[in-house]
Amino acid sequence: MLKLNVPDMSCGHCEATVTKAIRKIDETAKVNVDLTSRTVAIESTADIQRIAAALEAEGYPSRPA
Repeated sequence: MLKLNVPDMSCGHCEATVTKAIRKIDETAKVNVDLTSRTVAIESTADIQRIAAALEAEGYPSRPA
């Protein structure tokens, strides 16, 4: 399981955008967003760097949690 800290994530729209960006990389990914801690837990075979780049492209820079 991959876990990323996404500090700019704060609302339902953010959650939807982050989830959609991850699923563009891996449509079967399981994504669990926690807005309170601003983290995303991801079950995916995709490379974490690809996922982080996709999030950054959507305006949500991230770092490993």
